[in-house]
Amino acid sequence: MHRLPRCLVVLIAAFAALLPFPATADPGAGILEVRPLGGRQYEVVVYSAAMGRAIPIWVSHPGGPAPALYLLNAVDGGETGGPWTNRTDAAQFFADKPVNVIQPIGGRASYYTDWLSDDPTLGRNKWSTFLINELPPLLQGHFGMTGRNAVAGTSMSATSALNLAIEAPGHYQAVGSYSGCPRTSDPLASAYVYSQLGLFGANAGNMWGGVGNPAWAAHDPVHNADRLRGTTLYISAGNGAAGVHDTLSDPSIGGDAGRLADRMAVGGTMESLVLACTTALTDRLAALGIPATVIHRNGTHAWPYWQDDLHDSWPLFAAALGV
Repeated sequence: MHRLPRCLVVLIAAFAALLPFPATADPGAGILEVRPLGGRQYEVVVYSAAMGRAIPIWVSHPGGPAPALYLLNAVDGGETGGPWTNRTDAAQFFADKPVNVIQPIGGRASYYTDWLSDDPTLGRNKWSTFLINELPPLLQGHFGMTGRNAVAGTSMSATSALNLAIEAPGHYQAVGSYSGCPRTSDPLASAYVYSQLGLFGANAGNMWGGVGNPAWAAHDPVHNADRLRGTTLYISAGNGAAGVHDTLSDPSIGGDAGRLADRMAVGGTMESLVLACTTALTDRLAALGIPATVIHRNGTHAWPYWQDDLHDSWPLFAAALGV
């Protein structure tokens, strides 16, 4: 295992903070700690030289060489509302699956992308550098990987998952986009991105520049849909109407009428917007002749649907990963 002395980590972090922003991965990236959590689960702390900080990673490792599924958290990065492993049955579902499941904790409001500028609230975000260049070889060295990867995200990170595959052609064999808004560069879509990041005190202008900066179009999956050709795609969205999980009897509601009303008002409205964004992408893929598994359903913007998506997309991922 590649483990850096903590004193060296401090020195690297101090030096990194003086740089405007690293453009590529640094050999200073390394695993700081691997903590068994029981069974096949581990907490792995990885130092990112690109971001100058340590990132906790939840890993479910099957015990031998296997492909990887990267699970990206929603807009809070799994920091406040809870990660996949707290909000769904992901840990239990993958307990018998021949795949490494990798969930970074952090990255709130970051779109898991490389930001053009440091943000006064979020600091330095170089997530695509971390996820594509820094993290995989470190996990390969410790756990053993096969070189085949899938990535899935929900809400904010659904767009991130698509963009990672677009940025690194051939690196990901499959992508899951669950209830995302995969448009970023038109005025309405960019306003949506600004509003979502603004909830966390972040400025989207630090991410991809001011509106009209070419970086917005470069990170618009609808605009770049042709670069998804050859990738297995699972894309889902609800329509905002009450679905199977939007009932008083659903465990996620627990008989709480107020919670149900809030989900319908907030989650229903958000999912109806998501559907419009998702349709723009799926229509573009169809026009390009790029196959995708597309799921449209009654339902709101809520974790129970994304748990269903994770279950339903796994057979597609497994086939793409060769397991």
